[in-house]
Amino acid sequence: MAINNEKDAEAGAFHRFRERVRRNTILNTAWRVGVFTVGATVLVGGLVMMVTPGPGIVAIVLGLAILATEFAWAQRALGRAKAAAERAKEKALDPRKKRRNTILAVLTGLLAGAAVIAYLVVYGFNLPWNVEDPTFWN
Repeated sequence: MAINNEKDAEAGAFHRFRERVRRNTILNTAWRVGVFTVGATVLVGGLVMMVTPGPGIVAIVLGLAILATEFAWAQRALGRAKAAAERAKEKALDPRKKRRNTILAVLTGLLAGAAVIAYLVVYGFNLPWNVEDPTFWN
């Protein structure tokens, strides 16, 4: 394979491989379908993780980054997501809001601790296998 200019010389092995795939229509279509499948799966997994435990936002951004390697619409969406993340970071690093969030977190922790203590005072600390009256569980 002849090198035509400096840009081709600087391209890595992946870029050379990708150019070879782009020249073949069937391989290019298969590659794009594969990228779409993997990216969409990671993106949908991230959306599911927004309501279940897991790093949902990270998976959404990762899915968009995978899709952005082949699709312009995903590049635009990824750009908007990066801009929104930058705005959120600036907001979170604002000293007044950071102090407010710290105070709210401490108060929430204290309220949760008080609720647990109140529950234990009212109902006592009985483990399920130490319950004297098993009919309670039926």
